[in-house]
Amino acid sequence: MTIGLAAMLTFGLFEQWPARLPARLARWVLQVLGVAVSIPVATLLIYVYTTKAGSPAFWHDQDRLQGFSTLIFLGILLAPWAALGALVRQKDALARHQALAFDLERSELERQALDARLHLLQAQVAPHFLFNTLANVQVLVDEGSPQASAVLRNLIAYLRAAVPRLNESVTTLGEELELVRAYLELMHMRMPDRLQFALHVDEAARSLRCPPLTLLTLVENAVRHGIDPSEDGGRIDIHVQRHGARCLVRVADTGVGLQASSKSLGTGLATLRERLALAFGGDAQLSVAAQYPHGVSAEVDFPAREAGAP
Repeated sequence: MTIGLAAMLTFGLFEQWPARLPARLARWVLQVLGVAVSIPVATLLIYVYTTKAGSPAFWHDQDRLQGFSTLIFLGILLAPWAALGALVRQKDALARHQALAFDLERSELERQALDARLHLLQAQVAPHFLFNTLANVQVLVDEGSPQASAVLRNLIAYLRAAVPRLNESVTTLGEELELVRAYLELMHMRMPDRLQFALHVDEAARSLRCPPLTLLTLVENAVRHGIDPSEDGGRIDIHVQRHGARCLVRVADTGVGLQASSKSLGTGLATLRERLALAFGGDAQLSVAAQYPHGVSAEVDFPAREAGAP
């Protein structure tokens, strides 16, 4: 036990000391040589200090000399191999630790990149929505509508509630529905005879989280590309339902439809698709389909995750 302890202490000593070694001398070589040298030195000290006073030196005692020689032989034969095995296991543990640290660092960098991308997309959504809404107010002003002042007041009140949420990475469907209702009421004031809407909401879905402006982007898209271009206007129906571990959001309008609308449905849906992919890791789908006899239905299917859940 004493010899083994001496070898272990030597192994640990040369692992840290000296701090710098010559370029030609590897530390593992120094450790193995140190263990090999420590065996005869420790054995010699043991035999010297265990010899009783007045007794002859151990090398004059044939039995003790044989035991001394045997310990040295077995120690030098086995200890360096044990040291090499410890070094291999140590290097393997270090490699695993470095690999784990690298994976953790890569995951953190990927998360930061996704957060930066998500914030960039939200920054693109904010002016897009704001300018579209201000354009609607400008139409009223240009037409000299008496409702322009009232609409502008409602717009200011709406933006005071909506803009602070643009910088948030997540919100709830309940908060989204409040913004959507305020937006639709604002649009209804602008075109009271051309826009009707209804909300069909599963109360169990209100606490589910989603990226900010998810529902609002679908509704704004329906107004801008479906109802506005239609001479007769139309109706927007919003359905929010929870089905177990999934949530389905559908915004259907009876506007001009896909073929009669502009060349594309705008940047809103394209940006929303990217934001959903970043927020749910690809576990969300956005689909757009034509409705009969006219109109468009946009659906978002995503995981039902409660606000505050990991």
